[in-house]
Amino acid sequence: QVQVVESGGGLVQPGGSLRLTCAASGFTFSRYAMSWYRQGPGKERELVASITMTGSNTNYADSVKGRFTISRDNDKNTVTLQMNSLKPEDTAVYYCKADYAFISSIKSAFWGQGTQVTVSS
Repeated sequence: QVQVVESGGGLVQPGGSLRLTCAASGFTFSRYAMSWYRQGPGKERELVASITMTGSNTNYADSVKGRFTISRDNDKNTVTLQMNSLKPEDTAVYYCKADYAFISSIKSAFWGQGTQVTVSS
């Protein structure tokens, strides 16, 4: 059974930090690129950060560069998003996504259920 479960969300003051964790099971984690998306109130879902299968390459939205860091542990089947210097505009539901990347012709993706991050004083 495939599971993608996010945790670590919550309420934080502007300037604070949060660490989100995505725990995956039921598929070969090391063959999937992993991403974090977010959807703020009244906004479309947007890509925040992504990391390749081995973790050798990462990509960030311009709005979070220098503040967020994505990393993964293929032994523990987890991906984390360290969020620093949080701003009210970072308030959103954050989703973890797994995209199969081992063979380019095979398309497979899994989403988590999301975790709420609220940045407010």
